[in-house]
Amino acid sequence: MTPRKIIIDTDPGQDDAVAILLALGSPDEIEVLGITAVAGNVPLALTEKNARIVCELAGRPDIPVYAGCDRPLGRPLVTAEHVHGKTGLDGPALPDPTMPLQEQHAVDYIIDTIRAHDTGTVTLCPLGPLTNIATALQRAPDIAQKIQQIVLMGGAYFEVGNITPAAEFNIYVDPQAADIVFRSGIDIVVMPLDVTHKALVTAERNDAFRALGTPVGIAVAQMTEFFERFDKEKYGSGGAPLHDPCVTAYLIRPDLFSGRHVNVQIETTSELTLGMTVADWWRVTDRAPNATFIGDLDADGFFALLTERIARL
Repeated sequence: MTPRKIIIDTDPGQDDAVAILLALGSPDEIEVLGITAVAGNVPLALTEKNARIVCELAGRPDIPVYAGCDRPLGRPLVTAEHVHGKTGLDGPALPDPTMPLQEQHAVDYIIDTIRAHDTGTVTLCPLGPLTNIATALQRAPDIAQKIQQIVLMGGAYFEVGNITPAAEFNIYVDPQAADIVFRSGIDIVVMPLDVTHKALVTAERNDAFRALGTPVGIAVAQMTEFFERFDKEKYGSGGAPLHDPCVTAYLIRPDLFSGRHVNVQIETTSELTLGMTVADWWRVTDRAPNATFIGDLDADGFFALLTERIARL
C-alpha cells in the first residue's frame, strides 16, 4: 500500500501534538509532506513553535513546518489558553526547537504542493481553525479539484458547543473560513465533538502511554494529564477527549469510525449561534450532502492503535 500524502494544518495544542505524533509513527500508511501552523488554540508564534517542538520530540526534524495566518478572515482571534495553558503544550517540559521554520508562507506552501502533485493524491488534515485552508482556496480556486480529501476536526451536532452553547472551538474561531471550506465541493470528512468526546483518555489509557517508558510516551501522558483537568471538570467525564488524533486515526483505520454523508452548513451571521455546524443528520432537508459527518468510533481500537504507534517513536 502506498502511504497517503498529507499536509497537517494545525494549532498545537496537546491533542494536536498527539495527532501529529500518530501520523509520524505511521509511515506505512501516512507520508507527512509538511506541517502548516495557524493561529487558534494559542497565537501563531506559539503554534508554529509547538509544531517544531513536536517534530523534534518524534525525532523528525526533517519535516518542514510553515507559519500561516495569524488571525481569522473577518474577526478577532479567540484563543484557548484556559484549556491548553500559556504555551499550548503545557504539561511536559520540552526544549525549544532547533529546527528552522520554513520561510515560505503556509498558504503558498499548500497551494504549491497541491499543484505540484497529481490530482487526487494530497489530503489536507486541518486540526484547528480553517483559515489557512480557506485562504488557499480563495487565492487558488484551481486547487479544489486537485485535493484528494479534507479530513478535519471541528464542529458538533448532538454535542452542540464547547466554546459557546452552539459552536465548537475550531469552527467558531473562523466561521467564515469554515463556510468557504464546506462550500468548496471537496470531499470532506468531519470529526465533530460527537465522535471526539467518545475518545476519552481514562487513567488506564494514560497509564499505557506512560508505561511505554519512552520520551514520547511519557510526554503524551503528561500532555493529556494537563489538559484533562479542564475537560473532566467541565463535562464530568472520566477523562479528557482526544479530539485531533481522530483525524489521523481515520486515515490509518477508517474501519474504527462510522458516520453519515449529510449536508453541513456553517452559521456565519447570528450572534447567538455564530460558528454552529448545522448538520442535517436526520436528512430532513433537500440540501445536497457535502460532508461525511462522523458520529461514533471504537474507542478501545482507537487507543490500541494510538499506543502502538506512539511506541514506535
